[in-house]
Amino acid sequence: MRRATILPGVALAVLAAGRSTVGSLFRDRARLHPDRPAVETAGPTLTYGALNERVNRVVDVLRGFGVARGDRVAVLSENRAEYLALELACAKLGTILACQNWRLAPPELKHCVGLVSPRLVVVSERHVELLARAEVGSIPTVRLGPELEERLGQARGHEPEIAAEPEDGLLILYTSGTTGLPKGAVISHRAEIARYLVYGADLGVRPGDTSLAWPPFFHMAGTEPALGALVTGGKVIVVDGFKPDEIAFHVGHEPFGHLVLMPGMIEPLIAELRKRSVRPVGVRLCGAMADLVPAHQIAEVTTLLGAPYLNSFGSTETGVPPASGNQIPVGEVPLRLSKRQNTFCEVRLVDAEDRDVPIGTPGELLFRGPTLFSGYWNAPETNAEDFRGGWFHMGDMFVRNADGSLDFVDRVKYMIKSGGENIYPAEIERVLLADPRVADAVVVRRPDAKWGEVPVAVVAPKDATLTSADLLARCHAALAGYKQPKDIVFVTLDELPRSTTGKIQRHQVEAWLRQRPAAPGGRSAASRQAGPLPLS
Repeated sequence: MRRATILPGVALAVLAAGRSTVGSLFRDRARLHPDRPAVETAGPTLTYGALNERVNRVVDVLRGFGVARGDRVAVLSENRAEYLALELACAKLGTILACQNWRLAPPELKHCVGLVSPRLVVVSERHVELLARAEVGSIPTVRLGPELEERLGQARGHEPEIAAEPEDGLLILYTSGTTGLPKGAVISHRAEIARYLVYGADLGVRPGDTSLAWPPFFHMAGTEPALGALVTGGKVIVVDGFKPDEIAFHVGHEPFGHLVLMPGMIEPLIAELRKRSVRPVGVRLCGAMADLVPAHQIAEVTTLLGAPYLNSFGSTETGVPPASGNQIPVGEVPLRLSKRQNTFCEVRLVDAEDRDVPIGTPGELLFRGPTLFSGYWNAPETNAEDFRGGWFHMGDMFVRNADGSLDFVDRVKYMIKSGGENIYPAEIERVLLADPRVADAVVVRRPDAKWGEVPVAVVAPKDATLTSADLLARCHAALAGYKQPKDIVFVTLDELPRSTTGKIQRHQVEAWLRQRPAAPGGRSAASRQAGPLPLS
């Protein structure tokens, strides 16, 4: 077979012919199916044609603020149709949309907005006050609602030239950092399109499937399935947060490819499905993060939905991969949660020197593949460390079994996974240690029936007047609700177990806490004491 020959003058044209982006794929769906329903909300349903015209008007509004390819636009909003239109407008313009977490405390939000230096902030009326308290500076702001509608009425709706390239950033989604402040993960058009392909290959999501968008759009579980539906001709039903009654209603009236369910939300949905005696129209797959869900809930919800449960292990940085390739059958109470490697990715397990470990030996998971993100925004040292050797170091320890399956062992950089949100102890410890009455503190995870895991703080005070109420108030002011410790236990400084280098041994603290019974109301008896409590 003769090798293809490309003349020098044709090379650029060949490259251009292969550079589809999220914006261009959506534009093509709108041309093919202008009358097909695209976005359904509590208001009128938008067709593909109407949504595309709206997207084009948003592009014109953004250009009026000087927004261009490579710029960042920050958005702070609940789930709504305008959010999706803004994402698609940025996709056409080549702009990166930085999706802000409205659950953050003002200091955290200030950091996240300032990190990306946006040219424009788009905010919903619901979160105007939060944005003001974050004191992000004099960045031009547009409010969703009447202000945006007035601007759109004056904007042009013609189809713009697609400015984006496949490796351009599309989204910045924030993930907690080991330094205690969130990092901005840049997701490119290439990565997003590859993630949609994995949905089809491994999750069975088909072109034209309906997506129920109840997870927040600042989270990959909300925004990626929704955009994936819109570039493949599907419909997105937008729900303003987790509302079991609305989700149960839609399950009884619409077929879904993958119905996203998170730890902590499954029990209320089970109750709603039973109360309404819902007969699902058709769900091919449900759930996520089986490790954090009680086994009996998995069996019950799969029975009610008539759909297997996704035994997933992915991340904001990698998408659904690397280990979301198998499912738990309907009605089964899982005894093991071994994972299967996804398609379209490569995986290695290595030791501390990045040498491959044998089968049966724990190693850090290294990842390579087209779904991978493009690094953390403005974090060159972190990127150099995490991408060393041309592989992304996930920081998660796995064991590969003889049959090729993967068992999760632990996190290299200790992290708490609570209800689908990542919490690094350093985020909370930074706040606790800011109190001058705290000599030292460590935050560990504790299993929780509803959320999978929750943070618990063990504090060594140096002032007997310090109370748990003082520290909880400090955390309330500085941290998102899900990051606030569910218990505060007081010990003496000498009782904190340490390594030879002086580091507190989290696993020893965690093991000790597991042996202690919780007091009624969910807080340990120690959390109401100001004095020390022996650790052994």
